[in-house]
Amino acid sequence: MRKRLQHLPTALIAMGGLLVAAAPLAWWRDGGTGALGALAGVALVMLSYTVSSLTIAVTDLRARHLLMPVALGTYILKFAIIGVVMWIVAETGWGGLPWLGALVIAGTLIWVAAQAVWVWRAKIPYVEIEPS
Repeated sequence: MRKRLQHLPTALIAMGGLLVAAAPLAWWRDGGTGALGALAGVALVMLSYTVSSLTIAVTDLRARHLLMPVALGTYILKFAIIGVVMWIVAETGWGGLPWLGALVIAGTLIWVAAQAVWVWRAKIPYVEIEPS
């Protein structure tokens, strides 16, 4: 399982960097509500991608033949849940919504970029030879 989740530390560190950069800016611009919106946006992305990674890793271990449907299903479910959360928050009229939305977008881009950089730098063999 550990081998399938090696990308997580890189992505989580990148998200921490995003939060460190965005939260003070949001606080300066819109006070505690803005900072809370920024925190919620980053947390939502971190949680969704971490759960997706765990789900895909478990599926890869237990039922590799279901990997593609499970991966696509988690992707669809993840963005549906993020959309529903954003819609529910929008209905409340909460002032942190713009920061929440901006950080969901930025967080998604940062996570994908961090994961791509990790893949480019990883020394992943093209063929895995299993011992007999």
